[in-house]
Amino acid sequence: MRYIYLLLLFITLFTSCGTLKNKKSHARDAAVELKDPLTYEQRRKFDYYFLEAVRMKQKGDYDAAFQLYTHCLDIYPQSAAVLYEISQFYMFLGQEAKGEEALKQAVRSDDTNFWYKQTLASYYQSKQDWVKAISVYEDMAQIFPSRLEPLLSLADLYSRTKSYDSLVTTLNRIEELDGKSEQISMEKFRAYLQLENMDKAFSEIQALVDEYPYDMRYRTVLGDVYMSNNRYDEALKVYQDILKEEPDYAPAMVSLATYYQKTGQDSLYNVQLDSILVNENVDTKLKLEFMRQQILKSEQTDKDSTKIISLFETILTKKQPNADVPMLYAQYLITKKMQKESVPVLNKVLELDPENKPARLQLLSYAINENNLDEVIRVATPAIVYNPDAMEFYYYLGLAHYQKDQTDKALEVFKKGVQQINEKSDKGIASDFYSILGDLYHSREMKAEAYAAYDSSLVYNPKNINTLNNYAYYLSVERVNLDKAEEMSFITVKAEPENSTYLDTYAWILFEKGRYTEARIYIEQAMENGGDTSQVIVEHCGDIYFKLGDKGKAVEYWKKALSLDSAPDDGTPPRPEKEIKRLKQKIALRKYIE
Repeated sequence: MRYIYLLLLFITLFTSCGTLKNKKSHARDAAVELKDPLTYEQRRKFDYYFLEAVRMKQKGDYDAAFQLYTHCLDIYPQSAAVLYEISQFYMFLGQEAKGEEALKQAVRSDDTNFWYKQTLASYYQSKQDWVKAISVYEDMAQIFPSRLEPLLSLADLYSRTKSYDSLVTTLNRIEELDGKSEQISMEKFRAYLQLENMDKAFSEIQALVDEYPYDMRYRTVLGDVYMSNNRYDEALKVYQDILKEEPDYAPAMVSLATYYQKTGQDSLYNVQLDSILVNENVDTKLKLEFMRQQILKSEQTDKDSTKIISLFETILTKKQPNADVPMLYAQYLITKKMQKESVPVLNKVLELDPENKPARLQLLSYAINENNLDEVIRVATPAIVYNPDAMEFYYYLGLAHYQKDQTDKALEVFKKGVQQINEKSDKGIASDFYSILGDLYHSREMKAEAYAAYDSSLVYNPKNINTLNNYAYYLSVERVNLDKAEEMSFITVKAEPENSTYLDTYAWILFEKGRYTEARIYIEQAMENGGDTSQVIVEHCGDIYFKLGDKGKAVEYWKKALSLDSAPDDGTPPRPEKEIKRLKQKIALRKYIE
């Protein structure tokens, strides 16, 4: 390390001496400045310990690093680099006084180091010691006149401390380095207003306009500044001049509308507002903001929705670049409980943005509430393309097909739906999907697939009552795994002891296991809880009484079952014809037929 240092010193001295003769004094100054204050042995030790400290710090061995840096200071107490590192250790340990002192020593030892000064100034800022922070930044601005950072920090600090004269001076220095800008000019404008120097305030904005005479944005800013300070005549002239040159310049159009509003010229304001809303050059965000303001104003005053609707319809007479305005319109109609009127607007939203999930869900909810299965299918079918991870669309689309006896399509939809299930999916929803998939498989007599789906459903939710009931019932009908069926069915009965369907399932499992007396207890509970309107439950009641030896009651219940509608009330398909035929045989033969 010593040899490298001497080599650099030699090159520097050689370069200095090799220039013109009148540079010799500078070379001598450089030689003095570069003279190493340490002896050869001290430098060797210092470099060794310093590099070891850096290595220990990088390894995360901070105790060792701190000790090594401290040893470096024993050798060379004025080392700026070491003082800086030591200061950071003190700050980390919460010994701020020692950290600040070490940092100040580092700055004094190397007065030209930008980052040491920056760290010290930032420390003062964090302590809200504005005076000291300003002092350091002012020093930096003098030493580093080409750097913007100190000046920007000074501008912020002078603004915080309301030192507006100093703020203006600093902003002028920033402009000298970086040129005029809207932000700086506006800051100067505000500073002049605080200083009550109105002439300079407005001339500052005018200077910005003069600097960029063809930039309508700055001219609009000038008009806005006039208007915000109640100089309405001057503001109007600026806006009129701009719109004379560029009639469709949106910011000036908006500012002119604000002018009419502030000056109470309502008719002109409404005309200007209409022209803004239909102008394709006006940004959608601006139109949205205008409409939100109009809605808020309406809700706070006359609550006249016809005016708001008229404004939205005015906008929608023009081609929309996106779905933002129609979506806001739809939301407004929904809050006003105008469902019928919101439907075409929501469809417009989907036309512009097919991936708009909230709009599609709203239309879907309308269709579900009206039990309009065709509309459910129309709305939900594209959703599984545009919103493939939204499980609700698969769910309602599949159910709609199922209720229309389109089991092939229903099965296809639910199979696609379960493919979207992942570790982030809601376990309850995942369980329901597999449950319905199991029902669909069973309706097609794909029993192995059905039971696999039911097992998957119970993995996601072991207490899924619908799955447990159907799974148990189908096992009992096939007379397999009756113990498992009884266990699952008992859970459903415990969960909902007055559910006639669950009571019937449990009674039927007991029947299949030959426990007829117990079966009668649960089938009678099912009948008492509404089961007497179900053809299946009433028939089961007759079957159980037959096994108990009461053939009269059995035939009575079978006849009652035949008189009931064979189509369930829950929308599921009616009973197969073969089951109806078997029921008739029981009555005719006055005996139970499996």
